[in-house]
Amino acid sequence: MFRSRSWFGGGLWKPKNPHSLEHLKYLYNVLSKNQVVSENNRGLLVETLRSIAEILIWGDQNDSSVFDFFLEKNMLSFFLKIMKQKCGSYVCVQLLQTLNILFENIRNETSLYYLLSNNHVNSIIVHKFDFSDEEVMAYYISFLKTLSLKLNAHTIHFFYNEVGTALHLEGHTNDFPLYTEAIQFFNHPESMVRIAVRTLTLNVYRVEDRSMLQFIRDKTAAPYFSNLVWFIGNHVLELDSCVRNDADHQSQNRLSDLVAEHLDHLHYLNDILCLDISDLNQVLTDHLLNKLLIPLYVYSLTKRRRDSQLE
Repeated sequence: MFRSRSWFGGGLWKPKNPHSLEHLKYLYNVLSKNQVVSENNRGLLVETLRSIAEILIWGDQNDSSVFDFFLEKNMLSFFLKIMKQKCGSYVCVQLLQTLNILFENIRNETSLYYLLSNNHVNSIIVHKFDFSDEEVMAYYISFLKTLSLKLNAHTIHFFYNEVGTALHLEGHTNDFPLYTEAIQFFNHPESMVRIAVRTLTLNVYRVEDRSMLQFIRDKTAAPYFSNLVWFIGNHVLELDSCVRNDADHQSQNRLSDLVAEHLDHLHYLNDILCLDISDLNQVLTDHLLNKLLIPLYVYSLTKRRRDSQLE
């Protein structure tokens, strides 16, 4: 009876010290024996994933052999295998949460390079998650934002290949998935998702890598800035409608929210322009002038002026 309680996960004694290489080996054994997700092992997998992140964060500061074993056994590939199954949002959320916690807390640059070196992270980024699930969406965009905080002149090459075509992701042709996947959610109904996308783009633009910025300028700047300005313009029209239809001042809270969000948009545009990236600024200012400032702001003033003269 004692034996059946202590041998957990099958075939390997569970170490007493949760922060140890032995415990990671035990968790590897659990993953190896539970590669197919089922109703019976979902709880076990979720707890295993959480424990793996905890050990790796500890090992990052205390024992390099932990990361050596993690990489030797290619344990990040287990995450991908689990994702590719219809494992349900419960397991999927824990996977994303584990990855987010892991990358958020890794401090050692060598450990970070190891985690990024095998391209599994890019494969996870382009995985077709069920974004209709709000919790999955929230953890996914948080994961992307966390990755963007790790970008610098060295790590950028794990996400963007300067040759321009060599991020060989199965069924995917994007060269810079961290960026191109994120900007698809620029107008997401949830404000926190939109804010995360804006933060991520600024983190990307700040990286001084000419090839990467050229890719953004040539491949994504025009459609992204065009859609962004269109989104802001619609928001301006909504704000205008709210003012015009609120003669009894019953929509003050709604109006306050709209003004606050419009100010956020303007601050975001200003943050981009202040980075002083000439190629990007040229595209952005062109869209701002021709699709927002002149047709909405300037024309609205000239129309009112003509109306007042007629009176």
